Amino acid sequence: MKKMVIATLIALTLISTSVPALAEGNAYTATAMVADVIIARPAGLVAIVLGSAAFILALPFAAISRSVEPVGQTLVVEPCKFTFTRPVGDFSCWE
Repeated sequence: MKKMVIATLIALTLISTSVPALAEGNAYTATAMVADVIIARPAGLVAIVLGSAAFILALPFAAISRSVEPVGQTLVVEPCKFTFTRPVGDFSCWE
């Protein structure tokens, strides 16, 4: 277990130091990119799964009130856009 933690820390250090060379001319910082890939994208995947489950549970009530589209937009589409369509390291549209 200890070897795995050390290997992960070394890999993260190497990734965070090489990202600025790859992102030259890009306005996004290396820290934002690493945080995006390690924290925000996996959290986005979790939000998609939980939002989809909540949408299924809310669907009968949303259908009765004729609000299926905004409920689906909020619970499913927005997490999908956050996870899959924005550039890595770009949090400007969610500030």
